[in-house]
Amino acid sequence: MATLDHAAQVVQLALTPIFLLTGLGQLLNVCTTRLGRVADRVDLLTSDGSAHPRQLERLRLRSRILDVAVVFAALAGGLTCSAALTLFVGSLRDAQAGSALLWLFGAALICAIGALTAFAFETILSGQTIRGLAEAAEMGADEDR
Repeated sequence: MATLDHAAQVVQLALTPIFLLTGLGQLLNVCTTRLGRVADRVDLLTSDGSAHPRQLERLRLRSRILDVAVVFAALAGGLTCSAALTLFVGSLRDAQAGSALLWLFGAALICAIGALTAFAFETILSGQTIRGLAEAAEMGADEDR
């Protein structure tokens, strides 16, 4: 019965990484969608032949920030999987396995925080760019009057 209880406890502990992996997967999905939108905008700006250096520089920065978010999220996912593997392979009664579990899961959480921070920064930058474009368009429309 003790073995069954121990196995049940390990499965319960393994559920936390699963929820984190699900969230990280969703974050990666959103990041790739936003990266696709950045690419579409670059295509639009470069297809008309006119120069848009400021907008293109901003889009280049957004794509780099999204790269950082993706790397952190992927690293967090890998570390989370490593933590879950440590749960199954090692025993929590073993001091080394418990220590490894804490480090792996802690590092995964730190990477998740980094990914979320980069994603938030990119979203703010995107909003600033959109507001700047709207403002420039309004000024141009005012000059035409």
